[in-house]
Amino acid sequence: MTSGRSAARAGAISPPACRACWPAPCDRAGRPGFPPLECIRIVQLACLEPIAKGLHITHWSSAGLARQAVADGLVPAISARSVRRILNAVDLQPHRTRFWKTATLNAQFLERAIKILWCYTRAGHLARNGYWVVCADELPNFQVLERRPIRRAIPGSLEQREFEYKRHGTINLVVFLAVHSGRMEAECIETKDASHYIEALRRFRRRHRHLTGAYLIHDNDGSHIAGVTDDYLHEYRTWWRVCPTPPHASWLNQAELLLGAFEQRYLKRGSWRARDEFVRHVAESWPEYNRHYAHPFEWHWSIPKLRQWFQEHAS
Repeated sequence: MTSGRSAARAGAISPPACRACWPAPCDRAGRPGFPPLECIRIVQLACLEPIAKGLHITHWSSAGLARQAVADGLVPAISARSVRRILNAVDLQPHRTRFWKTATLNAQFLERAIKILWCYTRAGHLARNGYWVVCADELPNFQVLERRPIRRAIPGSLEQREFEYKRHGTINLVVFLAVHSGRMEAECIETKDASHYIEALRRFRRRHRHLTGAYLIHDNDGSHIAGVTDDYLHEYRTWWRVCPTPPHASWLNQAELLLGAFEQRYLKRGSWRARDEFVRHVAESWPEYNRHYAHPFEWHWSIPKLRQWFQEHAS
C-alpha cells in the first residue's frame, strides 16, 4: 500500500495540487514559474531513492534534487529554493523520516486493540463511575548529565550549551497517565525490572484508594509480562483490569505521547549536578505539568476505523 501511495503522488498529480505552478505561472517576484509537466517530473524524482540514479546518499536534499534534475535534463536550470517550493506545494519532504513498528495483524491484535480503543472512547464515562483508564510506561536509563556553563539566550544570540558534560549515572522514570483528564504521575525507580514496576503499581493504587478500579494499559515490556507481575495483577484483579497492547503496537499506549510531551518540556535541555537533584526535579515537575499543560490527548482512532484499517492491511 505504501508503494501504491508513492506511485500516486509521483505520477498522478492533478493541477490544483501544485500551488507552485497552478494556476499562476509566475512566482511571487514575478519571475516565470515552471510548467506543470516539469513540476511533476521533479516530484517523481524526489520520490525515487537516490540509488536509482547511481548515488549513494541516503536521501535527497533540495540542492541534490536541483543538481540531479538538471543532469537528467528535466529542466534547463533550477535552484534549490525552487525545488523546495515545488515539494512544499505537494507536501513532500524527502529529507525527513519517521520511525514506526510493523505490528503483527492477527486475531490477537484486533482483540487487544479493540479493548484499548473501547477504554479510550469511554474514559470519561468510566471515570464518572469510579474507574480510571490508566496508561503506564517507562523512560529507561535516562542519563543524568551536568553541562556548565549554560549561557541563556539574549537578543541577537541563541542559548549556548557547553558541549562537554559530566555523567551522574542513569535514572529510570515511570509515568502514569489518567486518560480522561490527561493528568500524569511520575516517579524515579532504581532499576527497570518487575519488582520495581510492581512497587510503582502498589504506590499508585494506595494513592487512589477512592477509585473502584483502573483499566491498566501497558506494553509487553519484560517487567510488565513477568510472572511476578502477572501474580500481583491477578491478586488484585478486581481493581487492576489489564489491557496489554498487541505485540509491536506500543503506539496504542497514550503514555508514549505523554513521555514525549513531558521530556520535551522538562528533561531535554536540563542540567543536573547529581542524581538526587534530578529526582527532585522530576518530583516537582510533574505537578507543574498537570497545572499548565495537562489535557486529554486527541485520539482519532475509533473501533470502526480500526476494523476498516485492519481489513485493508491484514491480508
